[in-house]
Amino acid sequence: MVDKKWLKKQAEKVRKVDYIDPALYRKYGVKRGLRNDNGTGVLVGLTTIGNVHGYVMDEGEKQPIPGELYYRGINVKDIVAADRREHRFGYEETAYLLLFGELPTARELVDWKNKIGAYRKLTDGFRDNAIMKHPSKDLMNALARAVLFAYAFDPEGNPDDISLEKCLEQSIDMIGSIPTIAAYAYQAKAHYHDEASLVIRNPDPKRSTSENILMLTREDGKYTRLEAETLDLALILHAEHGGGNNSSFTTHVVTSAHSDIYSSIAASVLSLKGSRHGGANLRVMRQMEEIKANVRDWHKTGNVVAYLEKIADKKAGDKTGLIYGLGHAVYTISDPRAQMLKAKAEALAKEKGRVAEMKLFELIESEGPKIIKRRHPNAQDVCANVDLYSGFVYDMLGIPKDLYTPLFAVARCVSWCAHRMEELVNNGPIIRPAYKPLFHPRDYVKLADR
Repeated sequence: MVDKKWLKKQAEKVRKVDYIDPALYRKYGVKRGLRNDNGTGVLVGLTTIGNVHGYVMDEGEKQPIPGELYYRGINVKDIVAADRREHRFGYEETAYLLLFGELPTARELVDWKNKIGAYRKLTDGFRDNAIMKHPSKDLMNALARAVLFAYAFDPEGNPDDISLEKCLEQSIDMIGSIPTIAAYAYQAKAHYHDEASLVIRNPDPKRSTSENILMLTREDGKYTRLEAETLDLALILHAEHGGGNNSSFTTHVVTSAHSDIYSSIAASVLSLKGSRHGGANLRVMRQMEEIKANVRDWHKTGNVVAYLEKIADKKAGDKTGLIYGLGHAVYTISDPRAQMLKAKAEALAKEKGRVAEMKLFELIESEGPKIIKRRHPNAQDVCANVDLYSGFVYDMLGIPKDLYTPLFAVARCVSWCAHRMEELVNNGPIIRPAYKPLFHPRDYVKLADR
């Protein structure tokens, strides 16, 4: 064990030597976070897979517009509307669209579901060695480890093959199996670390992804149609968000090095783990729990607004001044994912008898942006993002908090596979942005003279 005092002392050295004056970034024209000064992303690639549309540029100025999300050129709202109209689950169709660039025919969709279903069940050797042995307390780490372990179980035993055909085979394997991996990782953690009963049942290849997740994570394996439809919607809305989001960009970076698919997806999983990316809905739920615990009557608008103002003034919450669930890098007027998930959340809240809580979330959506604007009048407008309602939806579905971010990874896995194939097809150079050195050459000092 390293001495704590030594660590503190050395950490101060690191802090001093690594600190860079923020003014230098502007001096040298460095785009921190690959962001332009107006908040737009630096253009570093082209993609045919998805598009996040939240603003237009008019005479060099950024003009916000209502948010839209497109998968292969098709508005996600139209995909969701069709699923609702035809009373069917849509995640599998969405996965086909993202991978192959077109909607499947009825026959192709049946065949596609069968192909995914064939990979739902894990082999005993993989399940026991990758998941059950040494289960992790953190499910995202468990998920990444299992994905890496799949390298040894690769179909046909050639995991480093980066041909398009091989990548497609591996992608179907990952898309079919990752929901089961996430569910089993949760069951192992719950049993070995939380002393719960170990519930392991086989997935059903004929059921949808959302149905399998609910069946595999619940002790009784039962669920309602509305519950499965709601989770299916959440999976669709989280499936893709352009090539520039952190985890999908990670896919491009690792793939550009011609590494294997398991390394690529594991890296994206661990990118998504971060609280700034996939872990945001957990912060929303923690903040909501704090509001309910500290506001005497949270059914009254004035009481909630007063507490939100304390959060914004860094006097409550985690003292960051952030009201979680509000604001997005691209969307300012509206996040289409939040709008669609909110509609489903309202129906689920009625079924679960949690309408009062739903109104609390709606209150934060309506009043939170006003509170933020009063404190930052020159900043861009903010709107509710998908994380405001996704955590509440998962909570109503009885999904443990440990699974919130892994479910995001389950949904996004198909997008990572699509972006990997796009990178391979176009065979670009290895991604290598430049960093400007800020030191001057100096002489090496012999050990005896230091």
